[in-house]
Amino acid sequence: MKLYITTPSPFARKVRIVAHEKGLADRIEEVVVDPYANAPELLGTNPVVQVPTLVAEDGLPLNDSPVIAQYLDMFGTGPTLLPTQTEAWLKIKRLETLGNQALEMGVKLVLEKRRPEHERSASWIERWTANMGRALDALEAENLDASDINLGTITAAIAVTWIGFRHPDYDWKTGRPKLVAFQQAMEERDSFKQTYPR
Repeated sequence: MKLYITTPSPFARKVRIVAHEKGLADRIEEVVVDPYANAPELLGTNPVVQVPTLVAEDGLPLNDSPVIAQYLDMFGTGPTLLPTQTEAWLKIKRLETLGNQALEMGVKLVLEKRRPEHERSASWIERWTANMGRALDALEAENLDASDINLGTITAAIAVTWIGFRHPDYDWKTGRPKLVAFQQAMEERDSFKQTYPR
């Protein structure tokens, strides 16, 4: 399998962590690409030129981190990261979505701040920052357990780490002690250490 990534991408990191947790990392060739330069090899497998993109063993290209993560979970070894039972599935997908929402707000902020200063929207920056904070507050209220490894807890931890990495001027820790402890514990896992953003 071939996985197209950028090393700072939290969405690519999620897939990489799943690959490690499922014992599949040695079966996946990671290829670092530049999506903003329309890397030809990425464009050939993903029409919107986004990472991560996985080319499966049968040649089928898969896009979007939740889809790729669920695919890897189906045939890897190790713990099941997304159970099929309705109640457990819904709980984990809800948490995964909440982590993704926090990330989406953070990504919007990064892209907005990359625009020339005179083109930036102060009102959108304010709204996205507030939304990101509310998503983090919701994660704090979840009382997350670092010993419960699933697609929801993985995504939540990745989101928190990436927000701290990409928005060092944003204080995400104050008032969220449970989220701080959860994130620190998750980052001690080998799969997280192997994929830390740089």
